[in-house]
Amino acid sequence: MIRYIVRQNSNPKSETFGKYYAYPVIEETVDLDGLAAHMAEHNTPFSKGAIKGILTDMVTCIKHILLEGKNVKINDLAIFSLGIRNKKGGSDSEGEFNPSRNVDGVRLRARSTGVLNNANLNLDADLKKWDTTRGTTSGSSSSGSSSSSGTTTPIDEMP
Repeated sequence: MIRYIVRQNSNPKSETFGKYYAYPVIEETVDLDGLAAHMAEHNTPFSKGAIKGILTDMVTCIKHILLEGKNVKINDLAIFSLGIRNKKGGSDSEGEFNPSRNVDGVRLRARSTGVLNNANLNLDADLKKWDTTRGTTSGSSSSGSSSSSGTTTPIDEMP
């Protein structure tokens, strides 16, 4: 279930100033230790430590491969790639372009792939409004599958 809060766009320069939008409530970030422990609980012959070692090596290798100018695809998860953040204004000509003046930095990009794509997430995700005053969910949920309240609205059809 994905808990959400509703907030108003307070950016006066935005075309959607004053409109309300859903934002996910993130209660925890699971690190490699947590992911390894979770994976070890799924009837695997590997220990949490062995899994964490493999995942740690994977992260290091993905970084090296990305810095070689290649993309990395992990089937049914994402395609990882690097992007360049250019400074506003750019350069007047190719000859005047200088990375130290015209580039803000490099960023990591990830595009979902395979079974972890937007269409499947819309079918699998349940949304439930989070009540910030009580720290609980409230109201009915919306999902692409069934929910405890009986409402079954696909996420991409939500108002």
